[in-house]
Amino acid sequence: MKQVRPKKNLGQHFLTDLNIAKRIADTVDACRDLPVLEVGPGMGVMTQFLVEKPRPLKVVEIDRESVAYLNAHFPSLRENILGEDFLRMDLNKVFNGQPFVLTGNYPYDISSQIFFKMLDNKDLIPCCTGMIQHEVALRMASQPGSKAYGILSVLIQAWYHVDYLFMVDEHVFNPPPKVKSAVIRMTRNDVTDLGCNEVLFRRVVKTVFNQRRKMLRVSLRQLFGRENMPEAAFFEQEMMTMRPEQLSIGQFVELTNRVESQLA
Repeated sequence: MKQVRPKKNLGQHFLTDLNIAKRIADTVDACRDLPVLEVGPGMGVMTQFLVEKPRPLKVVEIDRESVAYLNAHFPSLRENILGEDFLRMDLNKVFNGQPFVLTGNYPYDISSQIFFKMLDNKDLIPCCTGMIQHEVALRMASQPGSKAYGILSVLIQAWYHVDYLFMVDEHVFNPPPKVKSAVIRMTRNDVTDLGCNEVLFRRVVKTVFNQRRKMLRVSLRQLFGRENMPEAAFFEQEMMTMRPEQLSIGQFVELTNRVESQLA
């Protein structure tokens, strides 16, 4: 069977270096001995190493041509090759409600959406590894005070420890992307309750980082309507002179609780 043609509309950049493919596949070894779900296997360059591991494996691929290729080359996986859109899947049904490790060479265009879905299913996904755009990996692993620290940094680090593992050059892909890639691993931390309204927490984080150069006392006003705008004293608190990249996760939790007290 002929090889799969990379499709631009699906953001496909097929990894061609087997050594790097094995290194990425081996990142799941540090996770608990759980089933593995690989997203976007393409022609199975990582799959060939994952299938050798002594744990259940399923792969999800939206590209029909790739699904046909995988069925032809990985007959032992045929019942576990899911021709679906990961972003639309009910993850509770993948391993019958059992937690699993998420991994893959994630399409750049939807990597953030994949990780937001991971957050929505954080109790099912105690570990996530894989390759993404280098700049996105930096954002996810960045600490307060860094220019890369942003929405993904806060929302993911609230629930996961993030390890930036290694960089991957563009020349090991077909076609080569215009940017470098990086491999990361995220492992659930011990947090079970943020200590604030989680929906509002996301809203606060996104709102202030959308105006990251402004002080909180300016950007937070978008969260309130004219009828529930807080008194001037609320915006005069010392924290309100800070900018979002200066706040730790704990400070964002505190800020969310302060905002909620004004919305009540």
